[in-house]
Amino acid sequence: MQIRRAEIVEVKELTDLIMRSKQSNGYDDDFMEACREKLEVTPEQLNESEFLVAEKDKLCGCACLSVDKNSNSAEVASFFIDPDYKRQGVGQLLCERLLHRARERDLQLLHLDADPFAVPFYEKQGFTIIRQTPSGSIPGRTIPHMELYLV
Repeated sequence: MQIRRAEIVEVKELTDLIMRSKQSNGYDDDFMEACREKLEVTPEQLNESEFLVAEKDKLCGCACLSVDKNSNSAEVASFFIDPDYKRQGVGQLLCERLLHRARERDLQLLHLDADPFAVPFYEKQGFTIIRQTPSGSIPGRTIPHMELYLV
């Protein structure tokens, strides 16, 4: 398995992977359509952040580290595994690489808004729930906001 930076030509393929991954948690089509804008990968996102992909025979996962230039923190802005590759170590490899890159940048804190289905994975990586935060795409829905201190 190779982990590398995402390429601009992969934005549609990455968006498709993210949508399949999210929907594999049991969300219906209406929910997914409400989330589409928030989940869509853009060329700007690839240029402004560290967007990694895991690739075997095809793209099988992605993770995005968006560094806050005014602090020693970063948001894990995306973290998705293709449903065909879930529970095969892809997420663990991506997380290890993301944490390695964060430490190389001397970051002290990572944070993310987690899908409730992903909380056990993030807790296993050392993240803790700090609070519930409003969903960026579904009015009235809250999701766990999690943090991991790297120091």
